[in-house]
Amino acid sequence: MPIVKLDSNFISNNLKTPDNVSRIEMCCSELKGFYVEVRATSQGQGTFYLRSKNIAGKTCHQHIGRTTDISLTDARKQAKILKAEIALGADPRGQEKARKEILLFSDFFENHYLPYVIPRKRSWKRDEELYRLRIKGVLGSKRLNTITRLAIQNFHSALKAEGLAAATCNHHVKLIKHSLNLAIDWDMLEINPAARIPLFFEDNKKENYLDDEQLQSLLAVLYSDPDHMASRIALFLLSTGCRLNEALSAKWSDVDMVKRIFIVRAINSKSKRLRSVPLNDSALAVLSQLDTEETFDYLFINLKTEKPITSINRTWTRLRNRAGLPHLRIHDLRHMYASFLVNSGRQIYEIKQILGHADIKTTERYAHLSTKTLQNAADSASLMIRRGIKPSV
Repeated sequence: MPIVKLDSNFISNNLKTPDNVSRIEMCCSELKGFYVEVRATSQGQGTFYLRSKNIAGKTCHQHIGRTTDISLTDARKQAKILKAEIALGADPRGQEKARKEILLFSDFFENHYLPYVIPRKRSWKRDEELYRLRIKGVLGSKRLNTITRLAIQNFHSALKAEGLAAATCNHHVKLIKHSLNLAIDWDMLEINPAARIPLFFEDNKKENYLDDEQLQSLLAVLYSDPDHMASRIALFLLSTGCRLNEALSAKWSDVDMVKRIFIVRAINSKSKRLRSVPLNDSALAVLSQLDTEETFDYLFINLKTEKPITSINRTWTRLRNRAGLPHLRIHDLRHMYASFLVNSGRQIYEIKQILGHADIKTTERYAHLSTKTLQNAADSASLMIRRGIKPSV
């Protein structure tokens, strides 16, 4: 370890190792502990370090920077700052080690978050998909404490620029926020950088309602299509207002044909609450046409594989196109059922109970469908006026 006068001339002309020496440390004669290391594999270049002792008396080497990236003047200033901090009790090496021990977001999400939510969250597959397709590429290589609010906000904006729907963009941020909140709960992080990030306005209350002619067209297809099972599933949804998952998860043990009740188990309900769905005549007609009772546990079975049906997306696309309704989503059948109830004069509370809404505000979105009922009420006043009945004073 030769002691030399480190100046700009020395840095420019003397960063070389002697023959048969793999590395050498050239120590500054003016600043104790400050040196430049030169390796045989990179002659003419070096790396600035500060040698010091930590609280335990162990010698540590604090990396400052390469001679190609930082000037001698700046390196010397940084070395003096480090010496001052160490004199006051700081442990730069320990701090750096602690920083590196903080998990990468990818490690945290894959090894801590997912194992936690898989047994607790039914939509965990969606979380995994959002992470794998987009979040991992942006945040995966960052340590938890280096993720900034600006980085998340820029990611949010980039998703919108990519053409994703506002709701989808927001789901990404909500997932990041939720996962980092768990990191805080588990003492892996102190502050959540995703907190208070404004979400995009999402007008996702898109509902498609059919007029009488369109409804007749759909029913004609459902009653005549050769794919009887998919058609019966659609008719069951239209007759009960159930969600698709609730119907596909339904078992015969959940059905009481005599009491005309279908029990939606809490494990299959979006609200995670058990509820009873009344079975009307059209729903009972669908069930009576199934060939699965006493043979299978589930109502709707793929008779070729003898396994429960898990999706009808492709068949539904064909059915709605055949009916001339390419815009109609499978979930719109639930909205149609709600419209039947509203326009028949049923109370909002009754509809809330049947549909299984946790919040009455969700049910109130159907209130505008009662225009016909309100018109009939208004017409009754007109009829009274026409008959010449005058209000008493």
